[in-house]
Amino acid sequence: MINILVLVMQVAGFAVKVVIFSACNQVGGHSSSSSGKGRSQQGPAKYGFSLVKGKANHPMEDYHVAKFVQTQGRELGLFAIYDGHLGDSVPAYLQKNLFNNIIKDEEFWTDPHRSILKAYEKTDEAILSHSPDLGRGGSTAVTAILINGRKLWIANVGDSRAVLSRKGQAIQMTIDHEPNTERGSIENRGGFVSNMPGSFANSEAYSSFSYMK
Repeated sequence: MINILVLVMQVAGFAVKVVIFSACNQVGGHSSSSSGKGRSQQGPAKYGFSLVKGKANHPMEDYHVAKFVQTQGRELGLFAIYDGHLGDSVPAYLQKNLFNNIIKDEEFWTDPHRSILKAYEKTDEAILSHSPDLGRGGSTAVTAILINGRKLWIANVGDSRAVLSRKGQAIQMTIDHEPNTERGSIENRGGFVSNMPGSFANSEAYSSFSYMK
């Protein structure tokens, strides 16, 4: 069986879905519920999520965020899925820290794009610095931030993706970071692509492995 996590957000008639597939047998993220929903207090946006348990004999390593928050007189919709590998310590760290690092950046309200890039990099550096405590795990990430129900900012690392559904048509909004598809770029920068025991097949991801940098 395959564990499927689906995050659906509807904004003014458009639906944004974030989907992750992973083999596992328990609902992760230490959530008290395997499904949930909510809506904006300031607009038509609403969301729902569902986690379906598989039967593979190893623990769930995926975490998610799905909520609306009020900050500085504005509403933010925060949505994310973190697909963990080789343990749940890194996705748990991302669940707790990534959005905080984005929102607390001094440029967030004037330049969200720059703040998201800076926060992704800052969080990656923090994970590497805490590698003795976090262990040998890693995680992909896909995040969506809805600002005042009007502007949606999407970012991802690894092969977790965001898909826009418009009138029944699926439009991929992110690029999967996979070694085989990015081999040329990796090798042009002096790197190499190789199968390594205990690793996972993403050209970019959050990881406490030093070789992921």
